[in-house]
Amino acid sequence: MELDTVSSSKPSGTAGGPAIDAVRAYWDAQVDNWKIATFTSGTPEFFQQVERYRFEKLEYLADVVDFTGFSGQQVLDVGCGLANDLSRFAAGGAEVTGVDIAPRAIQLAEANFAQRGLLGEFHVMDGERLDFPPESFDAVYCHTVLQFTPDPVRMIQGIHRVLKPGGLAILMMVNRRSWMNLLRHVMRVEVDHLDAPVYHRVTRAEFRQMLSVFRHVDVVPERFPVPTRVHRGLKALLFNAGFVTVFNALPRAWTRGSGHHLMAFCRK
Repeated sequence: MELDTVSSSKPSGTAGGPAIDAVRAYWDAQVDNWKIATFTSGTPEFFQQVERYRFEKLEYLADVVDFTGFSGQQVLDVGCGLANDLSRFAAGGAEVTGVDIAPRAIQLAEANFAQRGLLGEFHVMDGERLDFPPESFDAVYCHTVLQFTPDPVRMIQGIHRVLKPGGLAILMMVNRRSWMNLLRHVMRVEVDHLDAPVYHRVTRAEFRQMLSVFRHVDVVPERFPVPTRVHRGLKALLFNAGFVTVFNALPRAWTRGSGHHLMAFCRK
């Protein structure tokens, strides 16, 4: 299977290869570069503001992911970033581990947990080369990461390896046939991190194929239009007042397949 990839550096599956180095450098610089943020990076106000914005923009997340349902279980977040999502698992009683390729992300994740009084284990680690024994975790969460790694299939296989039998992997990939990709071409709407060294997009069928190592897979398109609070001007006005209202007035059965995010719930 050949992925639909936008890349400013040729993808490389080799350890320490040019694409991995570029991905690490990019996210080390971008992890706390949130357009919505008005507070200093690393402060409690910064983490709270970014988390609030993320869960407003991705309003489906709190509905489809049971963050409080893993009490006493070992949960791994691959590509944890600021660890705002992981903090919800920890607050729900999970024993959590976060890994990220960017050292700056791990530094901020540790600060975030310390400020919240939460316990977690964090490591600078390439998600394609997870350095954990097989069958270490009851659940693995990997959101907004697979599209940015040079070899997402390798990352998925590594996630499968460290997951316990019967364990749950919650994974996400960008839908090539989404409303946002269409809007990007029609109205030249800006898409976050399209300038990343690697950016993959797949169809629902292709994502299922990538996940074939799992015993059971359910792939559900999510992320539908919500009003933008970042952009300004005529395009933002047309998007908020026109497109968002009209799109969400349509029956979801008609638009479900165009969700920008493909959420996969996989059992080993």
